[in-house]
Amino acid sequence: QVQLVESGGGLVQAGGSLRLSCAASVRTFNNYGMGWFRQAPGLEREFVSAISWSSRTLYADSVKGRFTISRDNAKNTGYLEMNSLKPEDSAVYYCAATTMRLGVKWADYNYWGQGTQVTVSS
Repeated sequence: QVQLVESGGGLVQAGGSLRLSCAASVRTFNNYGMGWFRQAPGLEREFVSAISWSSRTLYADSVKGRFTISRDNAKNTGYLEMNSLKPEDSAVYYCAATTMRLGVKWADYNYWGQGTQVTVSS
């Protein structure tokens, strides 16, 4: 069983930055791919970014060039650096882990965190 705990969310003005962290309680974190999804009120959960065990990365078009995903396997932690934030980035951000092939669908992930709120004011 993998437990994921997100942190780093908060309120920021448009154009600002936040860094989200995802701490995983698993010994073999480097065996897992990791992803970030987000969900705004009334909308479906959408893919944001993902990183494989070998640090191959995927990004949604809406965040390319602004967000950077990374991981520190020694710390069992993944990160999402978010820059040039826009009000439309406001959502609950979820960390997810997968033992399967890295994907962009929520069904591609086995484990989920509880989420952290990101609010971007205009």
